[in-house]
Amino acid sequence: MHVLVTGGAGYIGSHTCKALKKEGFKPVTFDNLSEGHEYAVKWGDLVKGDLLNKENLDFAFNKYQPKAVIHFAANALVSESMKNPQKYYQNNVSGTLNLLSAMNEYGVKNLIFSSSCATYGHPNYTPICEKHPQVPISPYGRSKLMIEQILLDFQKAYQMNFVSLRYFNAAGADLESEIGEHHKTETHLIPLAIDTALNIYDVLHVYGFDFDTKDGSAIRDYIHVNDLAAAHVKALNYILKIPESIFLNLGSEKGYSVLEIVKTIETLCKTKVKTNIGAKREGDPAVLFAKTNLAKKLLSWEPKHSDIKTIITTAWQWHLKKQKI
Repeated sequence: MHVLVTGGAGYIGSHTCKALKKEGFKPVTFDNLSEGHEYAVKWGDLVKGDLLNKENLDFAFNKYQPKAVIHFAANALVSESMKNPQKYYQNNVSGTLNLLSAMNEYGVKNLIFSSSCATYGHPNYTPICEKHPQVPISPYGRSKLMIEQILLDFQKAYQMNFVSLRYFNAAGADLESEIGEHHKTETHLIPLAIDTALNIYDVLHVYGFDFDTKDGSAIRDYIHVNDLAAAHVKALNYILKIPESIFLNLGSEKGYSVLEIVKTIETLCKTKVKTNIGAKREGDPAVLFAKTNLAKKLLSWEPKHSDIKTIITTAWQWHLKKQKI
């Protein structure tokens, strides 16, 4: 059974393709390689295409006749979305609408959507559950929320089923170091800290020292990318058996502060991370982590690799290998 994976050459997409292959599916990556990497497409065919190009979509759907789609393809930098919202609404929202239209045209009724905790905005409480109000504070977060609303309309009008996965901070790398995190513009804490330890960057900028936390730095929920990949496969199996639509959080339900992450990297990797601690960024909450009871109940999913030691050590091993790519 072919599964079309948009953005399958990217970080979470490539790990999900590996997980799909292990479970007997035939992943087909659909990617314009603007952010993803061709070397990461190892577990199925690659269609070089853009969601804004209907001919590219027609080619993929005609050739492979997928029974389901897992949709990762999107721009995902919050700060960039603030400066260039047009890019985010065009690529994320219009691109997704093109994909959904193609699915409808070719009779594909099952979609797993890569959403985000960014749809929630400032937390009213933590841990955040799926019923938390959705008031995103960036064009990126609003683009994801708009897509969720479009999905509900497509479900009602065209009987299209979906699982929308709202996840927190993806981290770590493939346990065999075959793939890992490799963004062209890196904004995530763990890869930035590791690259600082490897002298790729001179200093790691830490934003905030006076949050109401035990060490003054912000606390976030980190989930191993392999656990995210497993959740996507479980969501696919779920929706193929039970044609319904659901929204699910994915996280580790544990919070680690920025400084805890830095110290853990220094301890586990026997290195030093030079930091520059400055003022907090506007809008950054002190504590942000997920409640994932619903995903555990419906998907029979449990994070197996999201302890901080596994996250850091797999990321470190991948970053050492990435230097040679």
